[in-house]
Amino acid sequence: METAGDPFGALSDGHRRSILRLLAEGESSVGGLAESLPISRPAVSRHLRLLEEAGLVKHRAEGTRNLYSLDQAGLHSIRGFLEEIWREAAVRFTMFAENTRDT
Repeated sequence: METAGDPFGALSDGHRRSILRLLAEGESSVGGLAESLPISRPAVSRHLRLLEEAGLVKHRAEGTRNLYSLDQAGLHSIRGFLEEIWREAAVRFTMFAENTRDT
């Protein structure tokens, strides 16, 4: 079961990752995204809602349309988390490598 607001849960779905890739190219409407995906407009809308709850996309109204784009703040928080984990793993690997060298 997915938890609303969890960016990693939101990224667990391939269609949502595809939506993020499309939005990386620029702002789009639900219809524009649906044209590029093998899923319906209502499904795209549901995925966008989850991505927005997770802080990964945002929308703005233009007339009667909602235009979606990447939310840089949410993406930066994910990147920061992954960089922190990677740094910790690299430090542990370095310590292991230095302590297992033949002397």
